[in-house]
Amino acid sequence: MQLKLSASKLPFAPLLLIAPFFLWGTAMVAMKGVIPHTTPLFMAGVRLIPAGMLILIAAAFMGKPQPKGWAAWLWIALFALVDGTLFQGFLAEGLVRTSAGLGSVMIDSQPLAVALLSLWLFQEHIGFWGWLGLGLGVTGISLIGLPDEWILHFLDSGANITIGNWQDLFASGEWLMLLAALSMAVGTVLIRFVCRHADPVTATGWHMILGGLPLWGVSSVVESQQWENLGASDLVALGYATVFGSAIAYGLFFYFASSGSLTSLSSLTFLTPVFALLFGNLFLSEVLSPLQWVGVFLTLISIYLINQRDTLAGQNDTVTVGEIANIQQPVLEASAKKLNPITLTVRESEREILP
Repeated sequence: MQLKLSASKLPFAPLLLIAPFFLWGTAMVAMKGVIPHTTPLFMAGVRLIPAGMLILIAAAFMGKPQPKGWAAWLWIALFALVDGTLFQGFLAEGLVRTSAGLGSVMIDSQPLAVALLSLWLFQEHIGFWGWLGLGLGVTGISLIGLPDEWILHFLDSGANITIGNWQDLFASGEWLMLLAALSMAVGTVLIRFVCRHADPVTATGWHMILGGLPLWGVSSVVESQQWENLGASDLVALGYATVFGSAIAYGLFFYFASSGSLTSLSSLTFLTPVFALLFGNLFLSEVLSPLQWVGVFLTLISIYLINQRDTLAGQNDTVTVGEIANIQQPVLEASAKKLNPITLTVRESEREILP
């Protein structure tokens, strides 16, 4: 990992780096268990607004400055729209139509989009292994998201897809999860621009509050019975998803994203579906088809290839002492050749002083 090690200044830095992905994976399972008793947009708002308040309270205790100026609030508002409203809205609606484990795999394909955005905005190198990873990622996502009968029919004789089938496809949970993944990828890149004008911790808190308010507003119009059927276990699950899956997880993630390598941090995202699939199978008895398991495997391999591309290509940023000597020697020799002779005139009275 080539994270800037502001993270290493924190206690238990490796565990803190892994924590957001473990919390997201387990929160996905908790949300899936609650969704039959509530509505998706209301639940998405619950994940954002109380969590944002908790982050702002923590930021106040930490002495973090509040955003100042119109530029800071405009960037936070854009951040809130993309990573708050759109991401959580697509995520919640997608969870209604897909499983927690499968949904997490779709969400955590976002490093593919982060790699492309980083190439475009920050000129990050992708290389052969990175492009191979992108190709495997597209294949894996297709195996996960497309219906099995489409894939089998295409392999047999070519698929004849009607307009009605495409409409059904884009209404499915898997494609809503892909839209959520794209929103999160854009949000991950946006945090760099936001942090030029505001503190990352307070910006994260405000973006969750501003992003959650539209979700509650739309929920009040198009949804009903948002909390009437919630039981004690549902409230505990929502509390876990809010405090641990949102406040702590997003606070840590965007803190690291603001100061470290985006692609290196995103490489840890492959842990989230592992946690979600494990706990989804344990608590919700969810299973995937064989083709979807192949897609999951290819997606995880693609994420690994993209984020370890420099290591696989044999590039090493460390320079040994011998290499430094080899570099310095020709430089010194070239410098010596360029030195011009200097003529000094010495008077008779000064010859005794000079050696």
